[in-house]
Amino acid sequence: MSANLTHPDPIKVLIADDHVLYRAGVKTALSTKKDVKIIAEADNGMHLLNMLKMIQPDVILLDIQMPVMDGIGALPEIKKNWPHIKVIMLTMMDDHSMITKLMELGANSYLSKTSDSEIIYEAIKTCFEHEYYFNSLTNKALLTNLKQRNNVIPQKFAPQEAQLNDKEMLILKLMCEEKNTKEIADLVDLSPRTVEAIRDKLKVKTGAKSTAGLIMYAVKNNILDDGL
Repeated sequence: MSANLTHPDPIKVLIADDHVLYRAGVKTALSTKKDVKIIAEADNGMHLLNMLKMIQPDVILLDIQMPVMDGIGALPEIKKNWPHIKVIMLTMMDDHSMITKLMELGANSYLSKTSDSEIIYEAIKTCFEHEYYFNSLTNKALLTNLKQRNNVIPQKFAPQEAQLNDKEMLILKLMCEEKNTKEIADLVDLSPRTVEAIRDKLKVKTGAKSTAGLIMYAVKNNILDDGL
């Protein structure tokens, strides 16, 4: 029994990228990690979607630029049919509007293909355990880009009428500061379970579907500028 607690099942990862060498590099780098296992590889989005009918990974590393069907085309299909799978987008481009679009479509993180294996490993673990892995790329895109196009954010992310109490506002601000559930719980003197319940309530109140949606709501309504 204790062995299972010490060695839980590894996180199942599928990598979709049309560059064989890149796939091989990531596979080799992650092979040393006991808690992550690459279970399959796809070389385009269509190939990936067909594979998902037979096997479901916990996390997909999804290249944006691929032939036949690219990552941008595959992402909404994955999220529609297999919403539990976390998707980490891989790209050579640091494009703020693209990052924002992908996060709105449900991407759980966005990494540069030049990221080293430790970053990729950390992103896989964090997305699997906490739904999102935010880094300087995603934060800058979400916060800077969304402020620039303040009025273009879909209304479903930011209904104006949501009434948040002080505790909810504080927890939302701390989420925007990349604090995880335990850190927030310690700071506001609540249990992690209570913090998760408030986070779920925030999603209901704001109409956000995800943590990224909550951050978009905070930006749209200038909550970050208010007393931070």
